[in-house]
Amino acid sequence: MPVATPIQATPAQLDAVKYNSDGLVPAIVQEEHSGEVLMMAWMNADALRETLESGRAVYWSRSRQSRWRKGDTSGDRQWVRSIYYDCDGDTLLLKVEQEGAGACHTGNYSCFYRRFGE
Repeated sequence: MPVATPIQATPAQLDAVKYNSDGLVPAIVQEEHSGEVLMMAWMNADALRETLESGRAVYWSRSRQSRWRKGDTSGDRQWVRSIYYDCDGDTLLLKVEQEGAGACHTGNYSCFYRRFGE
């Protein structure tokens, strides 16, 4: 089983994150070793803090209006290895070690399994 790796962020780094009018920031999730993009989710400030502190990916569900820690019900956990914020501070990139069948609720490894033109 993978091990949680907490990440120490500075107050200045946390302040650099720009949330939208709903208090959310998009988070792109990439598998650390393969580089495959697994999913995109939303985070609020509490989800980001919990992710940094726990080393497990935590997101905000817009449909349920609640936080959710990836894999608590499915077992398909995401162990965060690093987190980046872009030049504008309005998008996050999480590099994770994906555990279980994958990231997508459909059962696919990646949420990006449908390609235009095919």
